[in-house]
Amino acid sequence: MSRSAVFVACVAVFAALAACGGPQGDVVLYCSLDRSHAEPVVAAFEKATGLKVEAYYDVEANKSVGLRRRLQEEADRPQCDVFWNNEVVQMALLARAGLLQPYDSPPAAGIPAQHKDPGHLWTGFAARGRVLIVNTKNRPDPASRPHGTADFLDPKNAGRCAMAAPLTGTTAAHAGVWIAELGAEPALARFRAMQDNGVLFGPGNAHVMRLVREGELDFGFTDTDDCQAAIDEGYPVAMVVPDQGAGEPGLILIPNTIGLVTGAPHPDAGKQLIDFVLGPAVEEQLARGASAQIPLRAEVPRPAKVLDVSACKLAPVDWVAASAGYEAQQDALEALFNR
Repeated sequence: MSRSAVFVACVAVFAALAACGGPQGDVVLYCSLDRSHAEPVVAAFEKATGLKVEAYYDVEANKSVGLRRRLQEEADRPQCDVFWNNEVVQMALLARAGLLQPYDSPPAAGIPAQHKDPGHLWTGFAARGRVLIVNTKNRPDPASRPHGTADFLDPKNAGRCAMAAPLTGTTAAHAGVWIAELGAEPALARFRAMQDNGVLFGPGNAHVMRLVREGELDFGFTDTDDCQAAIDEGYPVAMVVPDQGAGEPGLILIPNTIGLVTGAPHPDAGKQLIDFVLGPAVEEQLARGASAQIPLRAEVPRPAKVLDVSACKLAPVDWVAASAGYEAQQDALEALFNR
């Protein structure tokens, strides 16, 4: 989907806001986490504080990008107080553009520093991992199953694997990590080589999950929440943590992020909402929910089905560098995947 198409698609989401003359709640939230996962958190905040949240949610095709563009369009007349993003790159782009204001939330003190903006412009929490979902009927022998990125380039897997096009959501963050790790041209060359090997680049992570769970493809990159959903529903799939071998980069862990918008109409209420979302109780709630999000605090209880990242090799990620790399190569990525 082109940038113009993304913007046109998200305009309809906000038509009601414009028609009624502006936000009507005590605090206005733009949220790119799936509505079904975020709404219980919003409802709990409203019950705890008595404040009304006017919440607007992204759609799957635009994940995180549509709302980021909306915030850029509104920069001269901010409508939103808080942006809750389901990944990091689009949030870091807003920070680079001066569209987030510093706020060091006290409840976030226990979140490790690598998941926070150095200037307190955004804070990460409740992560997902970029894992492989593998159809165990198509690949019944564990020894024949893929183990990481290299398998997408292996000719023996030609036409049998998938990844969402790296233009929105966590897959755009994935692209940013590769660009920062490899350099721009090697990262783009990797994507071209994957295309040449018949990797299907679909519209989203859930689409990849569905293709694999139904056996149409053998494996694909997706997020832990989508893979866990297929496992919970009884499909013949397994989750493989990728790139764990010697010389391999490790699992890419992508947290949710939240930040206070520059010029927020209701900054005090916005800070209350941020404080609530960044509390350990919300990380526990998201871990226990259907999305099986991964707590960033070691002390937050982790249900058995939630991936134990303490036992995984994690990719070292500089999100500021990843966002800069993604931004610099955005036109090249769109040309590659919208041709």
